Amino acid sequence: MSQVLDTPPPTTPRTTTPADAGLADPAVLAARHGLTVSGARPSLPGYVRQLWARRHFIAAFATAKLTAQYSQAKLGQVWQVMTPLLNAAVYYLIFGVLLQTKKGVPDYVPFLVTGVFIWTFTQSSLLAGTRAVSGNLGLVRALHFPRAALPISFCLQQLQQLMFSMAALVAILLAFGVPPAPSWALAIPALVLQFVFNAGVSMALARFGAKTPDIAQLMPFVLRTWMYVSGVMWSIEHVLSTHTDLPSWVAPVLQANPAAVYIDLMRFALIDSFDASRLPSHVWLLATGWALLAGVGGFIYFWKAEETYGRG
Repeated sequence: MSQVLDTPPPTTPRTTTPADAGLADPAVLAARHGLTVSGARPSLPGYVRQLWARRHFIAAFATAKLTAQYSQAKLGQVWQVMTPLLNAAVYYLIFGVLLQTKKGVPDYVPFLVTGVFIWTFTQSSLLAGTRAVSGNLGLVRALHFPRAALPISFCLQQLQQLMFSMAALVAILLAFGVPPAPSWALAIPALVLQFVFNAGVSMALARFGAKTPDIAQLMPFVLRTWMYVSGVMWSIEHVLSTHTDLPSWVAPVLQANPAAVYIDLMRFALIDSFDASRLPSHVWLLATGWALLAGVGGFIYFWKAEETYGRG
């Protein structure tokens, strides 16, 4: 008995047309229906427009953070002024009294308190910026917004806190015989430049901190070292004039230090005995250059990694 197997007729392979290929290509389908990649980095001008559109969110977020900062303390917002004042008192005891750094520095208490307040603005901004993304992953992953809003809002929070401290600073200046002067108006452009500098560095640190959270543990040591060479507790001009045996590179490095530049500008604006002869040459040019370099550079550096924040 035999079996006959019927051979099926040969089939002609189907030719794939360009239209069929388009149906199988997700990129083509997305482009056809106007879809974009979720979380994709926008263009730089588009990113700036997004930030400007969310300016009210940035301001409200900064104010809310500032209000909640001392909500658990009995003295509440009083600590916004007490913290830098206590720091200034400790520095006065150690540096002014024990180490005698007040010698040769007229109006040393206003000189010291101004330096501490302005340095605290930079220090707090950079510390908060380092954790801006890594410390707010829940917000980053839940909502779609330009991530640069976080470090900028933290810098704005520290600026708002500085405004409370400035009221105490004015009282100290008046108590120690420093009269009000038209030069006090120079504090406004000085603070604007310092804010731009702080925001730019904070955005760069926010990108570092998002990728390597351990940098937050290192920053207090870096900032403490930076404070000691920024003339917060001592006069750079007095030290350079009395220690003529220092290497030639020390003077320009100390005078070009951005933290020292902004501190000196504020002292020049507020303290009448801190005149222009005690400022480094081209100080306003230095302050503007540091603000543009850090502000623009830090912003672009942060924007380039926009699509990576909150992933992984």
